[in-house]
Amino acid sequence: MKKKLVILTGAGMSAESGISTFRDSDGLWEKYRVEDVATPEGFAANPELVLNFYNARRRELLTKEPNAGHIGLAKLEHDFDVEIITQNIDDLHERAGSHHVLHLHGELMKAISVKNPNTTYDLSSEHPDINLGDTDPLGDQLRPFVVWFGEPVPNIEKAIRWVQHCDIFVIIGTSLNVYPAAGLLNYVPRGKPIFLIDPKAVNTHRSDITFIRAGASEGVKDLTRILLQKP
Repeated sequence: MKKKLVILTGAGMSAESGISTFRDSDGLWEKYRVEDVATPEGFAANPELVLNFYNARRRELLTKEPNAGHIGLAKLEHDFDVEIITQNIDDLHERAGSHHVLHLHGELMKAISVKNPNTTYDLSSEHPDINLGDTDPLGDQLRPFVVWFGEPVPNIEKAIRWVQHCDIFVIIGTSLNVYPAAGLLNYVPRGKPIFLIDPKAVNTHRSDITFIRAGASEGVKDLTRILLQKP
């Protein structure tokens, strides 16, 4: 039986693909106030601004490709039972070939209605935008399928279950500052190996983490070598 490898990915996972991040010094938060584009209140105050913001993110995503890190994680499915929990709203894990991906913060290429968040609608590369007046079959305005600040994270319980049953836990490209995702580290079973891939130092209270100081692509290559015990 294959060992269960559970991986938590953050913005650093997709940075090498050219996806704009929010928290870097030149990130999106420098250009937009989080309150304006990533809260229910911001959407209520100026829905057109919010829709246009995510339309631009979606059009940007359509020009990007999975990087070697995404592809490397997909290849690990040959040797491990791989489950990926991602804080990212892009679809690069899926496009790289990973089959078990759980999105904590929503999916950029999907929409929901303002009144029914439980039904999603796929957006296509031919029609990637959501505009004012675009509605679900009941006539309710569509909005991005994104978990905004102040909203619950519906997939966190499933993510916890995945982590609780892991044989190996890996963290890639996240500062562990965003909760509840950062709290998943607390559910790793005692004695199971933990790896953290990031080019920057990440502060954590754990002393049982193996750090790989590299970007996603190089880090996944190093991780693969370690897990498969290749020289």
